[in-house]
Amino acid sequence: MGISQYIREIGRGRDGSRDLTQDQACDLWGRLLDGHVSDLEIGAFCVAMRIKGETPAEMSGFLQATRERLALIDHAGGPPVVLPSYNGSRKLPVLTPLLGMLLAARGVPVVMHGTPTDSVRVHTPEVLALLGVAARGDTRSVAAGELAWFPTGLLCPGLQRLLEVRQVVGLRNPAHSLVKRLNPCRGRALVIGSYTHPEYAVSMAATFERTGADALLLRGTEGEPVADPRRQPQMEAFLGGKRRLLQAALPGSLVSIPELPPPDAPSTARYTRAVLDGQSPVPAPLAMQVAQILQVRQALLGGSSIT
Repeated sequence: MGISQYIREIGRGRDGSRDLTQDQACDLWGRLLDGHVSDLEIGAFCVAMRIKGETPAEMSGFLQATRERLALIDHAGGPPVVLPSYNGSRKLPVLTPLLGMLLAARGVPVVMHGTPTDSVRVHTPEVLALLGVAARGDTRSVAAGELAWFPTGLLCPGLQRLLEVRQVVGLRNPAHSLVKRLNPCRGRALVIGSYTHPEYAVSMAATFERTGADALLLRGTEGEPVADPRRQPQMEAFLGGKRRLLQAALPGSLVSIPELPPPDAPSTARYTRAVLDGQSPVPAPLAMQVAQILQVRQALLGGSSIT
């Protein structure tokens, strides 16, 4: 049950390769997740897809196969907000935990999932641990006003294995894009998707539209789904795949730049606590992001359109 027939299609180089249908992509990705593929085939697949790039149809198939194998997360209190956190930070503090805690403080069930993918960066679970949030060991229900952190390996061991391939071959593969689009919850949830380069904004939006996703899409901070505290990014909403511009990007940096801590985990945790306790202000772009998320979630909760 290998994938050589698919590698022949996608591995013919940039000009000769052929895209897979959604059904083919679903079958291929399912075999990868189930471990029915040799290490040599996995390496060939990763290199071929890195050269070719995945299409929205292929990504939709990958998501479908992953969804069928996920340990789904239960929740209460209305649709949860999903924060995928995989990149971590190097130059700026990782403020994804702050975003999640600001939302939880407004009564929102917040689901965060991820795994460290770069040993030289500071990652969300390091900061969460210092704030008293431990990794979940099961998928029991996330309550309203609760933030819960789920390791990727708990939700889908096969997906965790594919993310770890990068440490061997040195290249990203579709798993790194997939996790930023993934809803690991039972039922509808609002996924906060982020991108670093404009071409990813196009492909992510196309996938959200094709799959009928509920999402908010923005240019994140070093690959994390949180607004850069120094500038106001564009934000778009997707409800059932229908797209709407929420906030246009403002050019340049903000007039008033907040004082940010060093990017190490202890400093970031202290800063996060200071903001939550009202001792430091919420950076304006994060405050705007929270407001937009709450607006989109309210529309999702009420089954209405975004005003």
